[in-house]
Amino acid sequence: MNKLGKKADKFAHGIREHGNFLKLGNKISETLKGKLTLGARILQVGGVKKVFRQFFSVSEGERLLKACQCYLSTTSGPIAGLLFISTHKLAFCSERSIQLSSPEGKSIRVHYKVVIPLEKIERVNQSENAKKPSQKYMEVVTVDGFDFWFMGFLSYKKAFKCVEQAMTATST
Repeated sequence: MNKLGKKADKFAHGIREHGNFLKLGNKISETLKGKLTLGARILQVGGVKKVFRQFFSVSEGERLLKACQCYLSTTSGPIAGLLFISTHKLAFCSERSIQLSSPEGKSIRVHYKVVIPLEKIERVNQSENAKKPSQKYMEVVTVDGFDFWFMGFLSYKKAFKCVEQAMTATST
């Protein structure tokens, strides 16, 4: 199999793993709608870097290193979105807005966002499902004791390596 064929096979395997991992079932149309909405937004805004700047405040000299599609584990279940890895922070934004109630009781829709400054990260751990080793997780533990679990990366190794590099650059 040629190099392109191997990449396509690996990509397809990753997609199948996401489906098995998240048990998409009847909600696959919703998942695809979210992916298409996110893709359209990236094109509309003019690229991933511009989406990053639109959703998050960016410091002078801060550079976006990588953006990865993944899921953030929450008490309500996994939320699909993009993990932005920059020279100053990890930032997650959901691909779809979620519905919340305002203090006045009105219903509002907002993107679910998490921002973790690199200097606030104590460590990043790798983990995997014992029964399905291809399902890998990344745990980000902050100095104040919070932990964030990211999963379902299409390229887990690349994402983890990029986070490690960003952390190493911050500590020097």
